Amino acid sequence: MARDFAPMVYLMASRRNGTLYVGVTSNLLKRVAQHRQGTFGGFTEAYAVKMLVWFEPHVEMASAILREKRIKKWRRTLKLELIETANPDWRDLATDYGFEPLHLDSRVRGNDS
Repeated sequence: MARDFAPMVYLMASRRNGTLYVGVTSNLLKRVAQHRQGTFGGFTEAYAVKMLVWFEPHVEMASAILREKRIKKWRRTLKLELIETANPDWRDLATDYGFEPLHLDSRVRGNDS
């Protein structure tokens, strides 16, 4: 990915229509790897949020952060619409960049698993 060091806003999911996470990063591939390995911790690790389902490059980090904050305030239905407009099959976009396909557990994992 030529723009892997560009500021990116991204959405991760636990599965289709599952738990969503909105984030911002300057290195998308590294951040996806952190989510997949569970080293990012917190919410995304507790709920197995490992699928990259949407991302949007920005020229400047300030605009990416502003967009992330706006998306975080959206209702869930708008976030789902954003994903389904660009990625109607809910493909794990990370596989396009060399990541192994995920074998997702259909159950959502919480802190007690």
